[in-house]
Amino acid sequence: MKKILLILVTFCGFVMQVFSQDLERRASFEAQIKGPGKETPGATIQHLEEKSPLFEAGFRSDDVIVQVNERRVVYPEDWSAIVYGIRSEEQTKIVVKRGAERISKELVLNPLYKETHESLEVFYESIVSEYGLKQRVIVTKPKGNGPFPAIFLIQGLSCSTIEKYSGRSNNWVRLIEDIAQKSNMVLLRVDKPGVGDSEGDCGKIDFKTEIAGYEAAMHLLKSKNYVDSKRIVIYGNSMGSALAPYFANKFDAVGVISDGTFFKSWYEHMLEIERRILEIEGKSQKEIYDLMNQVYIPIYYEMLIKKRSYADVLKENPLYKKHHRHSFQHMYGRSMKYYHQVQDFNFAAEWQKIKVPVRIRWGTNDWIMTENDNDMIIDLLDKKGHKDHLLYKYEGLDHWSTIHLDYNSSFNFKPGKWEDKISQQIIDWAHEFVK
Repeated sequence: MKKILLILVTFCGFVMQVFSQDLERRASFEAQIKGPGKETPGATIQHLEEKSPLFEAGFRSDDVIVQVNERRVVYPEDWSAIVYGIRSEEQTKIVVKRGAERISKELVLNPLYKETHESLEVFYESIVSEYGLKQRVIVTKPKGNGPFPAIFLIQGLSCSTIEKYSGRSNNWVRLIEDIAQKSNMVLLRVDKPGVGDSEGDCGKIDFKTEIAGYEAAMHLLKSKNYVDSKRIVIYGNSMGSALAPYFANKFDAVGVISDGTFFKSWYEHMLEIERRILEIEGKSQKEIYDLMNQVYIPIYYEMLIKKRSYADVLKENPLYKKHHRHSFQHMYGRSMKYYHQVQDFNFAAEWQKIKVPVRIRWGTNDWIMTENDNDMIIDLLDKKGHKDHLLYKYEGLDHWSTIHLDYNSSFNFKPGKWEDKISQQIIDWAHEFVK
């Protein structure tokens, strides 16, 4: 049994648990694997690296992984939990289907390489929130003693890691990498419970548990002797952008950058998304009217206002089952309890309390967030006499840091374009706050 040295650090009256021994490193499949779809269980091996443990154990391309360590691979949420839950150098049992044959093997997978940056120091650390889950924290800092200003990053709602590792290259990851390498500031990221090396199951944890992890990570950041605790910028993206004012208010940040945000309740937000999707899909206004009134308004009212499970709501009407877009137990990979708590969180009230400078970015091809929500924030700040706020409407930008020609291109996941301004604008705003 491994020994862990537990240190209790008191910071501003908050007792924080910091572990001297790191979290166990998650494993790498060393393969390209397509996870299950909403209607297609199993994860299909598309390519295996030669000499990898999977290859040496006899697995092959086109094998369909149906079970890992007794957990069946049915939904995307199952696969996400499996990918993040397997630890390197531990015995792992994998069952695949090859034609009509089922093959079971036990093997040990190699660890995933850690993130590195040639010009930065990188620290893999961990915190434990008040809910008792140990979570991975990644800190990058310029070389030297500091103290440096810092950026605290809060990501969106999906169960995807904030880690930049070999082979992972999308524009969201590129944005993070640029902020780390070009800002000359400390950058702290924390993986949610059940993501990366963190303990837990992201598909099951709730919103309050997630917030508690961010709070513990913020206390850790403010305790660092190489960080200027009076010059910490909150950068939130997607769901994190709506939470950014809450963290700025609670932790006396020097400024807020909100990237792809919303203002209204989650109930209103989801109805607006459904209407936009129906429009993108080319439905007539009669079809949109009927589907909104007969399907989506009832589903989200029952789920978010009456706090029922998605599965129970879908059982009530064949039309609900026909038109729903999510799995029976999850929406965008998160639990119903998560969304019940999101619905009860008053994001607009946190914007109303904000006192520090604010920079907001909305992309004109962001079909997830509305232009109106962003305008409402500015109107609110204007009315309350807030002195330093700006909304930038970025032409062509979608919700995932990519330039597209239109909504449809982004919605259908067509290749878009990157431009350096996407990350540089965030860096420039952060520098404005800390100069």
